[in-house]
Amino acid sequence: MQDNATEVTAAGIARLAGVGRAAVSNWRRRHADFPKPVGGTETSPSFALAEVEAWLRKQGKLAEVPLRERVWQQLAGHPEGPLTALVHTGCVLLLIHERPTVWLDASAGSDARLAAILSGALDQVLIPRLGGPAGSAGRAGSAGSAGRGAGVKSASEAGGVNPGARADGVNSGPGSSGVNGGVEAAGVNIAVDAAGVNAGAEAARVNPALPVPAVNTSQTPPPVSPPPTIHPAEAVHTAQVAPVAQAPSTPQAASATRATSTPQATATPQASSALRTPTGPQLLLSAPLLRGAAELAAETGARQAFEFLLGRHLDANPRQYTLTPAELAGLMADLAGPARTVLDPACGTGALLRAVATRPDQELYAQDSAPELAAISALRLALHSRATVRAAAGDTLRADAHPGLRADVVLCHPPFNERNWGHDELAYDPRWEYGFPARTESELAWVQHALARLTDGGTAVLLMPPAAASRRSGRRIRADLLRRGALRAVVALPVGAAPPYNIPLHLWVLRRPDRTPATPEVLLVDTGRFAGEGRGGPDWEAVREAVTDAWGAFTRAGRLAERPGLARSVPVIDLLDDDVDLAPARHLPPAAVADGAEQLTRVRERLGATLRLTADLTPPPADPSPAARWPLTTIGELARGGALVMRTGGNGGHARVPVLTDHDVLAGTAPSGTLPESEEEAVLTEPGDVVVPVLGGGSVARVIDEATGGAVLGRNLVLLRPDRTALEPWFLAGFLRGTANNRQASSYASTATRLDVRRLHLPRLPLEEQRRYGERFRALDEFERALRQASRLGEQLVRGMYDGLTDGTVAPD
Repeated sequence: MQDNATEVTAAGIARLAGVGRAAVSNWRRRHADFPKPVGGTETSPSFALAEVEAWLRKQGKLAEVPLRERVWQQLAGHPEGPLTALVHTGCVLLLIHERPTVWLDASAGSDARLAAILSGALDQVLIPRLGGPAGSAGRAGSAGSAGRGAGVKSASEAGGVNPGARADGVNSGPGSSGVNGGVEAAGVNIAVDAAGVNAGAEAARVNPALPVPAVNTSQTPPPVSPPPTIHPAEAVHTAQVAPVAQAPSTPQAASATRATSTPQATATPQASSALRTPTGPQLLLSAPLLRGAAELAAETGARQAFEFLLGRHLDANPRQYTLTPAELAGLMADLAGPARTVLDPACGTGALLRAVATRPDQELYAQDSAPELAAISALRLALHSRATVRAAAGDTLRADAHPGLRADVVLCHPPFNERNWGHDELAYDPRWEYGFPARTESELAWVQHALARLTDGGTAVLLMPPAAASRRSGRRIRADLLRRGALRAVVALPVGAAPPYNIPLHLWVLRRPDRTPATPEVLLVDTGRFAGEGRGGPDWEAVREAVTDAWGAFTRAGRLAERPGLARSVPVIDLLDDDVDLAPARHLPPAAVADGAEQLTRVRERLGATLRLTADLTPPPADPSPAARWPLTTIGELARGGALVMRTGGNGGHARVPVLTDHDVLAGTAPSGTLPESEEEAVLTEPGDVVVPVLGGGSVARVIDEATGGAVLGRNLVLLRPDRTALEPWFLAGFLRGTANNRQASSYASTATRLDVRRLHLPRLPLEEQRRYGERFRALDEFERALRQASRLGEQLVRGMYDGLTDGTVAPD
């Protein structure tokens, strides 16, 4: 397999060269030797990565493709799709993380030899770390085994899934005979078409003479197809790709899968293990990618390499996934507390389980209806910690992979508003202890599933839509949850906390009752006051402090004194009316009158001072002058001549670093964004840099000041770092904002405008003349910021006055 099998789109070429897509289109028109398309469509062609790289280097537009970008393009252009490529890469990165010497031995040769040895070597890591879906492992008690868990074997009992160091038929050490013992090791067929290495669909993988029941058997049952509707916790409307199927991990599941000709087997969905070891031919197709990923792991570490590639994939497909923000995942884990066994029944890419604090002998259980996401989640968790990971693919409500599990904690971001959740098939399911959910109440089905998988006294935290707290169709179940002490808290999050960003989602904290509740009160918290401005997101530090402080005080005392406008505990009897409405805002007292009036007074004083400053900063009358005819240059020419450095925003970086987004630049606000956590070298801003958004069509440029310096440059932004001996920053930013200048440098699609920063014009002026213009542009910027501040304060004062007059805290006199 040649490296040029990897394809790259025009957008990928633009990223490689650090230019806009319009520049790539120009290259195709002007250069006859530009690589010809090898795939894609007429309107969206794709090109061979190796040919593009060679052409860019020949033209002097690229010295060398960065390793990170090369590996990402290989993954994105994988013939089997990026999700399959991510799974293959994750398997190999886990092998490198666990047994680096095995990888070194396997990779010391041709791609054919690598693929032949690698499949068996992966079994040595994947089986001990990931195993298969355990029916009654972990903290399952005798009652659970005798009840819903009856007849389902644990991981150690299931045929072929052995969580210990050795599984039947798989040698446990790299030096063992049969797997990577050396080039001449017995039982490892090096040739691609050798009988022992997946020569055909029915070929045994490694050591075919040895029995490997249920896992990677020589007669693999047909994979269990996922249900037609895929709506995991972190993947809404996931694109259909080839599933990473797994043979059933128990004899019962295997027989049920094979018996597909019977009506009963067809009607009953079956969960399957999340991950099946890739075969030799599959790995051969991925060999260039795997070698590149190994190089990347040598630079950054295996976990960081996988996080980088996963983050880039999620960022490249934002509409396919509904992610749980890291801050929200951390808050949910904090509310649940430390735990040895944790379950996420709708795991997506594993964000919630990844947020759980690690501890010795920890067990993480996961399931998702999308097989690819279940596999990615399993690999991500295995790379993140030493916990035992048991992940499965399948519809959790219809085909629970962990029916006998009794976990200490359940964390879940379930799909919202699902009508096809199994209402007709599951009418008599024993999980509905608090009532049979209506067809429109899928979220209450997930709540009861979580409670059913908890040990007595265990805690579940679920992200819920606000309608679940007040819909009349769910009032009887809510009432029973209250009466029996299962629902302990409802937390209203600020708008923008998680998708969908336009509604304030809720957190439900539940505990499986182990006795009659001694404290029949429920904690209600409303953190809506901590919503951020625009799309910057909420003040997560304030949200976490308010919620954890209220929850800690409530759990210690069984009740919480009123905190006006924020939190209180409400007796259950007060909530058991006809509606059983649990929305916190309807039960919390308003903020203290004195605080509200004092706040309005402070806002009015700040507005007055800002308006006076705005008047002082108003530009003087403009003196007419004839149109100037300056000699012009472009940003691209200045960059090539060394007068400035041009950088583009990244797609990842270290956690906890503020990110300057394009929305921050357009609104003139402080850095408010986040990027996927990775070890990618972020572009850090410095005072005097000029930042330009490339999307949206606005004439905007921002000079970085001392307060913003050090922030990470976000996506869709270009940073210009001028040489101060040749260019004055405010002069540069001011001329880049010219309307005509932006119009001639923009390209237009049907719904968007993109700015090619390299084409922006700048007059050639002496440095002293630049400083004169720079001072005037700086004064205009101060005036603009004062106007924006006055607008924000005015809106805040008007809103506060309306609220005060309508709730009686402000007199009309």
